[in-house]
Amino acid sequence: MKPRYTILLALILAALAVTGMVSHADSMKTFAVKIDASETGEPISRYVFGQFIEHLGRCIYGGLWAEMLEDRKFYYPVTGEAPAWEMFTPGPRSWDGEGHPYELLVRSPWFIVGNSPSVVMQKENSYVGEHTPVVHLPGNGQPAGIQQERLGLETGRRYTGRVVLSGDPTAVPIEVSLVWDGGASDRETVVVEKLGAEFVTVPLAFVSRGSTDNGRLEIVGKGKGSFLIGTASLMPADNIRGWRRDTLALLKELNSPVYRWPGGNFVSGYEWKEGIGDPDKRPPRKNPAWKGVEHNDVGIHEFMELCREIGAEPFIAVNTGLGGAEGAAEEVEYLNGSPDTPMGALRAKNGHPNPFEVKWWAIGNEMFGDWQLGHMPLSDYLKKHRNVVDAMRAVDHSIQPIGVGQVGEWSREMLANCSDHMSLISEHIYWQDKDDVESHVAQIPQEIRRVAEAHRKYRAEIPSLADKDIRIALDEWNYWYGGNEYGELGVRYFLQDALGAAAGLHEMFRQSDLFFMANYAQTVNVIGAIKTTKTDAEFETTGLVLKLYRQRFGSIPVRVSGNPGSLDIAAAWTEDRNNLTVAVVNPSPESRSLILEIKGTNIRHQARRWEITGGNRWSHNLPGKERAVDIESTTLDIKDNRIKVSPLSVTLYSFQSW
Repeated sequence: MKPRYTILLALILAALAVTGMVSHADSMKTFAVKIDASETGEPISRYVFGQFIEHLGRCIYGGLWAEMLEDRKFYYPVTGEAPAWEMFTPGPRSWDGEGHPYELLVRSPWFIVGNSPSVVMQKENSYVGEHTPVVHLPGNGQPAGIQQERLGLETGRRYTGRVVLSGDPTAVPIEVSLVWDGGASDRETVVVEKLGAEFVTVPLAFVSRGSTDNGRLEIVGKGKGSFLIGTASLMPADNIRGWRRDTLALLKELNSPVYRWPGGNFVSGYEWKEGIGDPDKRPPRKNPAWKGVEHNDVGIHEFMELCREIGAEPFIAVNTGLGGAEGAAEEVEYLNGSPDTPMGALRAKNGHPNPFEVKWWAIGNEMFGDWQLGHMPLSDYLKKHRNVVDAMRAVDHSIQPIGVGQVGEWSREMLANCSDHMSLISEHIYWQDKDDVESHVAQIPQEIRRVAEAHRKYRAEIPSLADKDIRIALDEWNYWYGGNEYGELGVRYFLQDALGAAAGLHEMFRQSDLFFMANYAQTVNVIGAIKTTKTDAEFETTGLVLKLYRQRFGSIPVRVSGNPGSLDIAAAWTEDRNNLTVAVVNPSPESRSLILEIKGTNIRHQARRWEITGGNRWSHNLPGKERAVDIESTTLDIKDNRIKVSPLSVTLYSFQSW
């Protein structure tokens, strides 16, 4: 800093201290950093703002997908026993008395209306899955059938759906009712007047005239004989191709360029062909890797529609656990093949004649772990990886395969033996809680730096990498700790986690020549950046950080030096080089003063500022409640390149260059 600016700064600080605007303590906590705007690094890949969704807990079903009914295809037999759930108890820090424990269904959610023997499960000629409920009517005009409770309904909201029925012509009328309260008029009913031996799909449409968390859907007959219920469905009418409108609105704000799907551990036992065709005829299965049921309502076509709706690229993982080369090659052909190919013709039959042209492919998931279905020794997996990629490339040579990595022997051997069979190599990192905020935040950039340093060493030591640039896809990264509030692995995130997520992005920016892709794990509910209830969706603190940096931070990193203490600082030009962006993470409970010495450009001394902060390290957001943590935007004048950084905050500044 030039001498006259130093003297002027001292005078300003002294004057402010006299007026009480800056305390003596604040003036002692001033740090200086240098930003050389002329010294730039490798451009930051937009793919580091990727996301990951897996068929696990309430990430897709109960989070992203709009279906309101549990077990709509009757995976569990309807027996007359009361529905049962496995309880997930919230962690002590996040329990605020306003929420409730979230649950995982372990027995049929369908109650029997009438006597329990009136409903039996028929295995022969089941409509879908292993069995179909048959309702035997008493014939005395009394209703018999099934009902499901615990539906979240809102006054004035429209709901649509369908029910698939067959049965004796004498079983009519069949009444399908949406019920929102206990009065006789607190319901709307669709009456089915005609029935036969063939299953028919009956459309449903309702308007709720009450709000409740315990609405119900009834399917009952009042005639004679029996009828069968193949399946049923109920969604808010404003769903977007089956996806929740409120959740998709937040995804659009995130503006992630790429989504990894369908797993995760799930993919190592997933049969993708069970997720195509008529959704009502896709069989429900036990989730192969996690708890609960895979309904197969969301498959390839639904995922591709999601990507199209939110403007993201698909990143599809293939099964190299229990699956192999043949299934992976067929999946590539189904997605990318012409309609003249066998799988392309099947895709066209299922409603999409044009190829999807999927570019990014994960070749398996965490195959280094003995928890993974199909786990095998590394030497065997190296051969399997090559065989799978060869089979996939024989279908479409333009695909970009991403190999399974884990720093250590696994990553080293994958790079040494499979470098001709991958475009990127994946790494996964998760972090636990730390007692103090500074340690909690610092662990993320430290670990990301460790992974980067290991890969730099591989590049220097492995001969087959001499002419290659195989970068890292950190396709799972996040904190993972605390109680489950939002179903399986549905942990809460706090302000301290937002600070860590921002610091993690900073380290990827600093290592922009190595980190090509990163996928925050996961997007909704399951260790997610977004949390949902039956009727609301909201950003977690970490989601706000991802949104802010994706929208506002530059793409050409510049060098930052100096001693900022516990502050984590990153800077970058916008692509047009009209604005210099500077981001600061302050994990301290005290404010900090920061002097920016900016070289290599002239900047205007007025800046836009976006700030994320809160009352304390445990501040967090709740769906349907006013935000405790949000992004606040202001314009401020910069005096002598000095800025004040709030306690426990993520702050992003944008300076216009001239």
